[in-house]
Formats: sequence, structure tokens, C-alpha cells
Amino acid sequence: MKLGLRLPQRAGFDLRRDVAAVARGAEELGYASLWTYERVLFPDSPAEDYFGSPWPEPQRQAADPLAVLAAAAMVTATPRLGTGVLIAAAHAPFQLAKSLATIDQLSAGRLVAGLGAGWSSDELRTVRATRADRGRFLDETLDVFAAVWGPDPVSYTGPRTIIDKATVLPKPAAKIPVLLAGGAAGGRPLERLAARADGWLPVIGAGQFEATARTWDRVREVAAAHGRDASRMELIVVGNVTLADHPLPAGRIPFTGTLDQVIEDIFAASAAGADEVIIDLNLQPRFTGAGQVLETAQEIQERVKEAGA
Repeated sequence: MKLGLRLPQRAGFDLRRDVAAVARGAEELGYASLWTYERVLFPDSPAEDYFGSPWPEPQRQAADPLAVLAAAAMVTATPRLGTGVLIAAAHAPFQLAKSLATIDQLSAGRLVAGLGAGWSSDELRTVRATRADRGRFLDETLDVFAAVWGPDPVSYTGPRTIIDKATVLPKPAAKIPVLLAGGAAGGRPLERLAARADGWLPVIGAGQFEATARTWDRVREVAAAHGRDASRMELIVVGNVTLADHPLPAGRIPFTGTLDQVIEDIFAASAAGADEVIIDLNLQPRFTGAGQVLETAQEIQERVKEAGA
């Protein structure tokens, strides 16, 4: 079981100091990967709840994920660097492909591109998209990645992108794995995940570890039916950690509760087939500096090692 760590992006952190400090510290601790997330804005009266709950106040700020990842690339040498996840509709596909290729060059081939269709109507409206647009915008983004990261000259025609026999540089330093969020509901999202992605980035809801395992089995079955090597696909679970001073009751959201309960959830994710768990401490308003993040990250890592994962 590998562990990843999300980098500081929210209000309360000193981005100039804490991003580099957490990135370096996580590498020294042996974390396998470093991740960013995307929150376009924070509506005062959201059209949708945040996965059934009010929007968490710490997400009032989410610094630009690509800028934060580029900063981490320059101060580390070994961890993979991932976006978990970018909202495809919020980005012009061509510019996003160029930005990701540039970060992959800066990191010497360590980038992982995690994408999602998005779920917030407020965020989608900001970029002149709707919930009905999400799937086709994500599909176009994947198409542009394949074209732009492929050999020159590049030619591509799509709804938002036209390239006519052009050289497009830089290319990625290595093949960039593309992971997708969503897909658990089946239908087109699951088909896209199985046919086009290098892995899955789910957030697991209450009581859903077994359902996640079943969906992952189904994803790999469909991938194999498409002639793909499903054994090369990754399941990386996003653990949005919210620590409590006392144990939370049954039915709690995974990765919430005491540290013991968070460790239990890491092992439950492993049992569900996860190759890696991302530890996200951005939802913890009590953390206001790199030292506090790294102290907790070290404790989680040591507890997992002691338990034999």
C-alpha cells in the first residue's frame, strides 16, 4: 500500500513557504506521491451540497493546482505529482495539454493527470458550461491530450480545438498516466473510465468500500473487453481526512474520526483493491503550517507501516 499526500492550497497556509516545505518533507518521509485538487470558486449559496453536506469552509480558497504542482516539481526528485482532480470543463483542452506536458518536463516524467467531469453547477456556470456539457468536454480533453502528446505534426478538429498540421512542444518527458474520477454509476462514465483511463480516482462514501471493490472489478472487466491490459490500471483512493477527538459512530464518512479510524479506512481501501491512498489534510482548519501537516502525515505513515501495510 502506497500513500500520497495532498499539498497545501487553502487559506491559512503561506503558499510561498508551505508548498515547498510540505513537498520536501513528504519526499523525505517516503511518501510516494504529491497531489493537488481543484475548486474553481466557493458560492455563498451553492446549487448543490458538497457530497450531501455543506461546503467545507477550508475550501473557500483552493490555490491554482497547476501552479502548486509546478512549484513542487522544482523542489522534489522522486514522488509522483498528481492532479486529483482537475475539472475538465474549466480548462481549454489545448492549453491544459501544454501545461501538463510542461510540468512533466519540469518533474522529469513524474506527472499523473487526474481529471473529472465536475459536479458543481456553480463552478460549471463560471466557465460557461452546464452539467449536460460535462461528458463531451471531458471526452474532447482526452482526445486533445492524445493528439497533442503524440507525434508532430499534430492535426485535430473538435468543438473547442482546431489544430492543422502543427508542431506542438514540449512533449511530455514520459507517458503521462491519465486517471479519471467518477464512473461508479455505470453507463457512459464507467465505459469511458474502462476504455480510456489508466486508472480510477474515487472518493468513497459511507459504507461504500465493498461497492467500490465491485465497481473496480467491473471497470477492469470492461477494460479487458476493450483489449486493454487491466492489470496495468491503478486504483487510487482519495482520503479526505477530518480528524475528531473521539470515535465517530457507524455510518461515518470514510477517513473521518479518530486517527485509529482513519488507519482502519486505509486498510479497508487496500482490501477494496486500492494501490494507493491520498491523504488530504486540507479540510483540517487546525493545520496552519507545513510542520503540523508533516507531523500528522508522518504519524499516519508510521501507523500504517506498524500495521504491516
